[in-house]
Amino acid sequence: MVYDSVPQRLFDRAQATPDAPAYYVRAHGDWTPTSWGEYRDQVSQASRALIALGMEPGDVGCILGFNRPEWIILHAACMAIGAVPAGIYPTCSAEEIRYILEHTKAKFVAIESEDHWERVEEASAGDGAPDLRTVVSMRGGPAPEDTRSLGWEAFLSGGDAVDPDRVQERLAGIKADSLGTLIYTSGTTGPPKGVMLSHHNLSWTALAMQRTLDAVASDRMLSYLPLSHIAEQMFTIHAQITVGYSVYFAESVQSVPRDIKEMHPTIMFGVPRIWEKFHAGITAKLEQATGTKARLVSWARGVGERVERAATEGRKPSAWLKLQHRTAHSLVFSKLREAVGLKHGRISISGAAPLKASIIEELAHLGIPVLEVYGQSEVSGPTSFNFADDYLFGSVGKPLEGVEVKLAEDGEILVKGENVFMGYYHDAEATAGTMSDGWLLSGDLGRFDERGFLHITGRKKDIIITAGGKNVAPQNIELELKAHALIEEAVLIGDQRPYLTALITLDPDRKLADDDVAAAIQKIIDDVNDRYAKVEQIKRFTVLENSFSIDGGEMTPTLKVKRAAVTKKYQDKIEAMYA
Repeated sequence: MVYDSVPQRLFDRAQATPDAPAYYVRAHGDWTPTSWGEYRDQVSQASRALIALGMEPGDVGCILGFNRPEWIILHAACMAIGAVPAGIYPTCSAEEIRYILEHTKAKFVAIESEDHWERVEEASAGDGAPDLRTVVSMRGGPAPEDTRSLGWEAFLSGGDAVDPDRVQERLAGIKADSLGTLIYTSGTTGPPKGVMLSHHNLSWTALAMQRTLDAVASDRMLSYLPLSHIAEQMFTIHAQITVGYSVYFAESVQSVPRDIKEMHPTIMFGVPRIWEKFHAGITAKLEQATGTKARLVSWARGVGERVERAATEGRKPSAWLKLQHRTAHSLVFSKLREAVGLKHGRISISGAAPLKASIIEELAHLGIPVLEVYGQSEVSGPTSFNFADDYLFGSVGKPLEGVEVKLAEDGEILVKGENVFMGYYHDAEATAGTMSDGWLLSGDLGRFDERGFLHITGRKKDIIITAGGKNVAPQNIELELKAHALIEEAVLIGDQRPYLTALITLDPDRKLADDDVAAAIQKIIDDVNDRYAKVEQIKRFTVLENSFSIDGGEMTPTLKVKRAAVTKKYQDKIEAMYA
């Protein structure tokens, strides 16, 4: 019996609805669709081309580039023939690319730009990446003068000599426990690890996502976050194929606001930085309101606050409040949603890192409830979800149906389910340190409230142990600091130190004189300190001149702060706070 894998679902969907749109690309100002039948044919041809390159089941191929059709075509084609795709973040350095190429013994790498080629060339110079045989340029990409180089059309034409039946034979050979893909962690501590996800991990999770989101074929999403990350990959490839909804490929990260306003997603997934920008845009529009319009916005916000309070407390709003909310939606919320491109949005999701509570609440009060989720690569994406009809702001929701979650004695979150990974690629020691009796040791600390909602309280490896031997979890303190509009990022310092200090970056849109900034930050810290024990209070702080960034080395490609990198980069400023 043929296993119900994601690539098999692609072929089945193309058979059932060949003319329905699978994905859209923006060209010359218009969104051009590609049907499921065409998508299937593209994957089939790419599968034959990979076989022509000598790719065997279990062989690894890497993909380096921004979100675009060639990315998902190659990914699905690798899976269809039993090979293993591994994404590389477009921001990776030559050294990081070399590590992944060598760790996977990749037979090919697909690239998008001249810049990517230069990094691959550097990564494979000398004895680097000895198994790399082919460099495939995506459509419109570079044409290096290198014997390993193949343009997109030349790559595809190589499959003409391969019998299409060989693709079907490979597809039929896929088993539930076959390795489906490798997700390389972003390396916040040390070299990245290759998370092995089986075909069953992916297909099971995609079905779970379909149920959780109540997703249907008429839904649409924008693909713009790194496809090397499991969350974007799940939405853009695995769940999309499973459900049959349409994906629109953003032209660039910079074009996302425009693209959203043009294609109007029904499901919107974003990391906290994206929702912060939404919030900033809406706030700027509201600040322009005066007179009657300002009073109307204030009334609507109050109605939204009462509705959301009822929802988060598990109560149903009264009939009168429902009527007021419909009126507020008609007069205010619908116009705000349309202004930011979410007029057709059914569900808005935030993941990868905690979102400021103040932003969640303010967006909800304005008719855009953003639901936080929790998970990691090792669980194929999601562990818990705030469901559209059962959510609590400040939590990461309840466990996904079919997923077990419990807490260890020290509060560590343990996960068991069919979404839990196979282990780390070529790293039995790390795998053994992460699994115990079938339970994934997440490394995150949490608690359940009386209603069963999961709250993340910190990360085990981030625990600060002061010179006095006291344990301090920095995450919640940092989130309280970041809840204030002035503060963009906050990183607590204090390991083996006599007291806590903080490195602060400011919201670039907030302009204050230096003396005013210092006073404002001190007031925020004083307010936060009042809610914590003496050992958890911040004694000194330093405001950094620049924001954290990927290029600066302080953030991962999914915009999570690299604590070790921050500590190393700003060592002098840290020492000055303890002088």
